[in-house]
This record gives sequence, C-alpha cells and structure tokens, in this order.
Amino acid sequence: MAFSVADISEAEAFRISPIDTNYFVMLFDRSSDAIDNIFVIEIFKAGGATPPNKHAAAHEFFHVLHGDGVARCEGKTIPIKKGDSLLLHPGSEHVIENVGIDKLYTLTVMTPNEGFAELIRGGDRVQLDADDVRILQGL
Repeated sequence: MAFSVADISEAEAFRISPIDTNYFVMLFDRSSDAIDNIFVIEIFKAGGATPPNKHAAAHEFFHVLHGDGVARCEGKTIPIKKGDSLLLHPGSEHVIENVGIDKLYTLTVMTPNEGFAELIRGGDRVQLDADDVRILQGL
C-alpha cells in the first residue's frame, strides 16, 4: 500500500493506566501500518499531565493542536500553545502538562516506536466525547 488514511470517527483510543489524565487516539503504528514509528493524538484533561518519562533511543515530537500547556524538561519549563512544536531528544526526562481550562490536544510522534504503541494498545479503551471528535475533525 502506498499510503494510509486515518479516519478520526473510526480511530481507537486508549488510556495506558486507569489513573492517567491523558489518553491517546491511535493514527499510525506497527499494528496498523507495519511501521517503526507511532503517530497519535494525545489528549490531556484539564489539569492532566504525563508522568515523568524518558526514552532511551526515541525522539518524541509534540505539535499542539488545541489548548495550553507547559513542557518540563531537564529542569526547564516552557509554555506551549496551539501551533507550537516541541522535539525531545532521547534520554531527556520530560513532562507535558495541561494548564488550561479546556483539554490539551497534541499530535505526538515517537521515532522509533520503542514499545510505546504496544504500551498504549495494552491499556484501557476510551470513548472519545463529542468535543474530542469536533476538535480532531477541525470543526
């Protein structure tokens, strides 16, 4: 196949852990496209954040689609907002936090996958709400 198309209305969404305040809409990964990268929409509830984490060999990219947050990495904190992009290098411990009153949405890409897609797909399924679908469809 020369290309793939992800239809948000049919996309699967997962929360890694029941206590997590962020969840992932799967777009492209090894399971769906036999690639060694992962492309997701990451959604953070108001006040939500990733746990502190780092990746041994992977670069992680975030592009803010909607909302306001902060990125914490290696002792620095920077604000992020719609239109901003952030690239984290392997070994950089980081946290992304939603500091807005609405949800924060990011396009998140990790390359190589480093087991991230399998971790996400091993979590609990999440139902996208009407706001999620509206924002992800650009309405």
